[in-house]
Amino acid sequence: MPTKAALLDLDGTLVDANYHHALAWYRAFRARGIVLPVWRLHRHIGMGGDMYVRAVAGDEVEERLGGELRDEHSAQFQPIRDECEPLEGARDLVAALKERGLVVVLASSSGQDDLDFFLDKLDVRELVDGWTSKDDVERSKPHPEVVQAAIEKAGADAAVMLGDSRWDIESAASAGVETVAVITGGWSEQELRDHGAVAVYESLVDLRERLDETPFAAA
Repeated sequence: MPTKAALLDLDGTLVDANYHHALAWYRAFRARGIVLPVWRLHRHIGMGGDMYVRAVAGDEVEERLGGELRDEHSAQFQPIRDECEPLEGARDLVAALKERGLVVVLASSSGQDDLDFFLDKLDVRELVDGWTSKDDVERSKPHPEVVQAAIEKAGADAAVMLGDSRWDIESAASAGVETVAVITGGWSEQELRDHGAVAVYESLVDLRERLDETPFAAA
């Protein structure tokens, strides 16, 4: 029988971590004498670190300080990571997707340490069918490699993405996959629709209650 996969973004979608990441990036840049507005940093959360520095600060900063800034971001995020809580209904949504016969894979480019931390905090390690990390890809979102790697791990014939930012939507679209979005990462419903989301929900609870209206409805 054909199989369908639910590909779930992690930060901002299942875990309330986007603003924590923005603060960690702010502190990382400031530690190197670069002050960037937090709103700009937030708008690029969802990109992997390999793309992020160039996007927010330009080529010169990436070439001169890219590696140092990525390391500093990790160091700044570590002490506030425990403050990042699962969004309401996250585990229940994963369970509901499994009940519908979907193969569930976390499509993330997080480092393995962060991924393990949030898998345990979400209590979904035994529920999901697999996950990706930065070790699975050379280029992160908005490139399609994360989505492609997640599809490969799922072994599915079709897939639907769940995300919270334009970077999720663009990554999935480049891999030929539709995206259902939630506004939990700080992007508005209109923005997410303008970037190509096929449906947008206010919360994971709202999405779970209306799953039958979405491309997640049936395997």
